[in-house]
Amino acid sequence: MLLQHKTALNAKRIVLASGSPQRKDLLTNMGVKFEVIASRFDEKLPKDRFPSGAEYALETARHKALDVAAMGKQMQNPPLVDLIISADTVVEADGEILEKPDDEEHAVRLISSLSGRDHQVHTGVSLVLPGEPDPATGQPPFIRSFFVTTDVTFAQLSSETIQAYVASGEPFGKAGAYGIQGLAGSFVVGLRGCFYNVVGFPVHRCVCVGVEGGHRENRS
Repeated sequence: MLLQHKTALNAKRIVLASGSPQRKDLLTNMGVKFEVIASRFDEKLPKDRFPSGAEYALETARHKALDVAAMGKQMQNPPLVDLIISADTVVEADGEILEKPDDEEHAVRLISSLSGRDHQVHTGVSLVLPGEPDPATGQPPFIRSFFVTTDVTFAQLSSETIQAYVASGEPFGKAGAYGIQGLAGSFVVGLRGCFYNVVGFPVHRCVCVGVEGGHRENRS
């Protein structure tokens, strides 16, 4: 998707609707020129409305992108934005959606619930062209969204290991209370799918594949 259009895209104004340093680094490494305008959307949609964590992440990403688009509309003489990219990542274990921990006790509970088990990491991505009409409605904005799911297996973790990990501070601000790119990478004994999807942005899908629909990575 991005690779063959990178030169043309870098002549446009692209906005990342996320304050995530991981997503910022991944987009930068892809050679994309962009600026960050973090969404103000309160990421607390009712989870029981969604059949899966993937659908929940997808809808949250869409709301985040539309929030940034609305922020531009509210400005006097708003600068033209050609493309808004947003993403949301959640962890799902046995049908329960795990987001960011509220405090140390919550982080301990989240990591403990993943210990010795399989879980899924879903990242929903929305691409919004604020000035372009959607072919289906004839009205702007043009929106295309997709999600990617990666299966992850944690080793059995001792309570001492979990406590030490939480004390490191790394779990905070991360879905499921862990960052695979950091200390928690040592907890992973199995991964099926895109590593970068677990970090927070499915690089392969965005760079080399189309954007329609969902996607579950099955490669080991």
